[in-house]
This record gives sequence, C-alpha cells and structure tokens, in this order.
Amino acid sequence: MKKLIQRIKTLLQRILKKFTSNSQQPSPLINSRPLDTSIPSVSPRWESGLVLVCSQCANEQSGSTASEDLENWLKSRLKFEGLWGEFRVVSTSCLGVCPRMGITVVLVSNGSNGNSPCLIVNPQSDRELLYSRIKQNKK
Repeated sequence: MKKLIQRIKTLLQRILKKFTSNSQQPSPLINSRPLDTSIPSVSPRWESGLVLVCSQCANEQSGSTASEDLENWLKSRLKFEGLWGEFRVVSTSCLGVCPRMGITVVLVSNGSNGNSPCLIVNPQSDRELLYSRIKQNKK
C-alpha cells in the first residue's frame, strides 16, 4: 500500500511539474482569453427590475401550475402596459424559502442595493398588489 501511495505521489508531482512548465502555453481545454482577466458584463434590457418567481412552491404544495400562471400573468400585464423589457419575469428553481401557502417572489432592481424583497404571494388574490410593488421599482 505504501508503494502505491508513493507511485501516485510521484505521478502527481510529474503531472504538476509538466503542467507548470507548460503554463506559458495556452491549453486547448481552457478558453483562449487569459485566466486573470475579469468576467465580461453586459447591461441587460431589464434595468428597472427582475422578478424571480419560484417554480417549486406551488408544485410542492399541490402539483398545480400556480407559479407558472402567476409568471405568465405578470408577463402579459407588463407587455400590455409597455413595461416588458424594462422588467423581466423569470421562473427559478427553489429559492429556499418554501412557504406552506403561496409562492415565493423576489424583486430585484438596480436601486435595491442588495436589499431585494422576498415576498410570499397568493397567486390569485395578491396579483394586483404584487404588480403595483413591481411598478414602484420603475426607473
């Protein structure tokens, strides 16, 4: 067993030595841009806000499509009022809040300074209230 561990150690040292000696040459497995550059960023079209709707909340509760219905309603309403593009509604997987009743919705805006409200919304009775909260973030 000691011999096997020693062989593995030696092999790893050779690989590491070979890798460090070839580090000046770009690897075919690594993107062609240098590794120390910053990640490129873009200015999204939805600068006024991003609405994250948890797709798991209603599915976990009753197998319904309430979160999908809420998401589609919000999209339609934003498009109808000409705000689609400034705002974007996106379905997400579990946000980790997991309410017993309702759907978790997070409102993200550029002006939120990291304080994005996380709301528990009744997908039927709270639609208009949620929509008015979204419009409050309009630039």
